[in-house]
Formats: sequence, C-alpha cells, structure tokens
Amino acid sequence: MRDFRLADIKAKVKQHQSGLLDARLYAQSAVLLPLLKENDGSLSLLFEIRSRNLKTQPGEICFPGGRLQPGDRGEKDAALRETCEELGLVADSIAIWGGLDILVTPFQQVIHPFVGLLREPQSINPNPLEVEKVFTAPLDRLLRLTPEYHEITLQVQPPADFPFHKIPYGRQYPWRRATWPELFYEFEGWIIWGLTARILHHFLSIIR
Repeated sequence: MRDFRLADIKAKVKQHQSGLLDARLYAQSAVLLPLLKENDGSLSLLFEIRSRNLKTQPGEICFPGGRLQPGDRGEKDAALRETCEELGLVADSIAIWGGLDILVTPFQQVIHPFVGLLREPQSINPNPLEVEKVFTAPLDRLLRLTPEYHEITLQVQPPADFPFHKIPYGRQYPWRRATWPELFYEFEGWIIWGLTARILHHFLSIIR
C-alpha cells in the first residue's frame, strides 16, 4: 500500500480544479435565450416549438439548444452551433452576451443557458427536422406575467436487489424526498413550462 505523505496530499488537492462530481454521468447541454429587435425598437424573446417527429418532448416549447458535441470548444460554442442549426442562421448574425446560472436537474442533466441578440431575425429559416415553428413574445409583456407555481415530489425507489442489509433500518430506511418546482407561463395560448420556464423565470428575475 502506498505511503501517502501530507505534502503529497496537499499538492494533489491544490492542483485539482473543482467541478461537478461525477459530471461524466450528466448530459451536458447549452441553450440560448435569443432576443431580437422589433420594427418599433422594442425587444422580444424567441421561442421554438419542437418538431412532433422528435423522440423527446415533441411539440413542446423550448429555447434553441442541445447537447455538447466533441467538436464544441465549450458551452457557449455549443449554444451558438445549435442555434444556427435550428434557426438556419450563420454564427456572425448572433451576438452572445453572456451566461446565466447553470441548471442541474434531478434527471442527470446540466444545462448552461446563455443570452444573446439575433442581429438578422429576418433570415430565420427553422430546420423542420427539429423545429415545427417559432414565435416571439415581447419582453415587456413577459416581465408582467406571473407564472403559475406547482411542485412535484421526487422519491428514491431502490431496486429489488438493493443491499438493504448493509444500511441502518434496512428496508425502512428513511430516504429523503425532494420537491422540484414547476412553473407555467401562459402567453397567447402557448404554455411555457418545465426547464424552459425555469430558465425564463431566472432570466426575467435578473433583468427585472
């Protein structure tokens, strides 16, 4: 067995760059909250409606984005690439201003949201394989909306072969329960909920 010295341990700890524990187990994604200027100079936020042919969340409202790919230089680069692919834009027509707080979900997802401006909204040409349609919502109207708030309960469910005999109280172990907030924004018949609503609420809270 290796004899660890105090100095060795100290050096290892100081060299370590902090990150998310077990990050490899989480799906890393990036999204863009795309703002655009209307003809009257006001600002609107663009939303996508996912294609109904997609396997995950078909027909739901979201922001442009997706999983990080090996060729991406980082989360910002992934948000830009995905936005270009989904909206049919070129990178130079999008100005990314900065990032919001990272969202870690109980479903092994890490989402990196960014905010930026679509410089050429007239060039938007959604990819029908991913996007059914897009719509915009005036920022001033979004700021006046109060989302409907609900909570769901997340509960641990060990499998049948879990080694209950190795933990205190066995099958009666008092597993913790967690609550996960669900927000619902209603805008002109559209329902914005789930992770998109959480990120939207965070963004509106910042600029408000």
